[in-house]
Amino acid sequence: MTTSQDHRRLGRELDLFDTDPLIGAGLPYWLPDGAAVRHTLEEYIRDAERRAGYQHVYSPVLGKRELYEISGHWAHYSDDMFPPMDLGGEQVVLRPSLCPHHAVIYRSRSHSYRELPLRMAELGGMYRSELSGVLGGLTRVRAIQLNDAHIFCTLDQVEAEARAALEMIRRAYDALGITSARFRLSLPGPGGKYVAAPDKWRRSTALLTDVLQRSGLPYEAAEGEAAFYGPKIDVQVTDSAGRESTLSTVQVDFHQPEQFDLYYVGADGARHRPVMVHRSIIGSVERAVAHLIEQHQGAFPAWLAPTQVAILPISDDELPNAVALARRCAELRLRAQIAGPDRGTLGARVREARLVPYQAVIGPKEAAEGSVALRLRDGRRLDPRPVSDVLARIGALVEDHRTDLWGDLAS
Repeated sequence: MTTSQDHRRLGRELDLFDTDPLIGAGLPYWLPDGAAVRHTLEEYIRDAERRAGYQHVYSPVLGKRELYEISGHWAHYSDDMFPPMDLGGEQVVLRPSLCPHHAVIYRSRSHSYRELPLRMAELGGMYRSELSGVLGGLTRVRAIQLNDAHIFCTLDQVEAEARAALEMIRRAYDALGITSARFRLSLPGPGGKYVAAPDKWRRSTALLTDVLQRSGLPYEAAEGEAAFYGPKIDVQVTDSAGRESTLSTVQVDFHQPEQFDLYYVGADGARHRPVMVHRSIIGSVERAVAHLIEQHQGAFPAWLAPTQVAILPISDDELPNAVALARRCAELRLRAQIAGPDRGTLGARVREARLVPYQAVIGPKEAAEGSVALRLRDGRRLDPRPVSDVLARIGALVEDHRTDLWGDLAS
């Protein structure tokens, strides 16, 4: 990967994110265009989850040390956690994961087998005490916004839920223009990093292996890559330099339901232990955006682009039409910016907006007819069309999360 392709350079050049020593290493801040990309991505995920039957929750980014002792994070993951803070005679910790909080939320109410599977989702913050030497851009950060979810289900529901999660990942990758490099079955390795429960590991590994095989997905097993509490299906992606990382994951967990004494009341009236399926469609928002920047080199799919329509009035006479068009775009929830004549010649403004999916040119003829001459990012030009037709077409493509800009020019 050349320097020009690196998301750290591109992200700053495109005014998506930046860092400052006063905030600290591994703690990037998002500029307005980057915030637009992030917000749109988060809303896509929330909507996809709602459609798939998930219920969204919020949980605190802090928890008592005891919470992570129960979950096993303190014993198996404390090297990656920030030190505890003394507060009123107790110790609280910035959470390294959302799953203990979701287990507690599940435990706070009684549940019947009729409620299962119960799908709980959150886009929430978590924190990792990464060493400064491994921090970089958005790929390795200390404050992480994670697209996380936990499905509490019966044993015989695990396969269907895991396969449904893989299908959600596939659809998201299609919408985002992401190609997965491979699927990895991440297994435990030697050493004391993992929970000592051989029977649980065998059961969870067998379940995930069956999911991969029934889904017809080729995969490779990798020892030493599992979570401390259970195996994972990791969806691997590569950047333009060929470096591989995990973007999405599906996990089966018998450990935490037991640690938190989770149960549901079965048809027989007795208590039964649920299985906890962890899944993340895009992983952390930071890593997902880093990959998207490099994948698309800033030319994001139209629905995700920070500016979707660049409005280019040829002269000051067309500025009122440009303002009216920008207002109509806003009403349709399309992100539009006016690049007026004060920004230079039309050719210069077209070049400046080269990453914007749609460039709406308004000259005297278009202003008089209520139309626009549309230029597409890929270089295609459309004959002048009524503003209402153009916006309806763009709005439909954005609403459907399409990766193509227009389709057949004749339509």
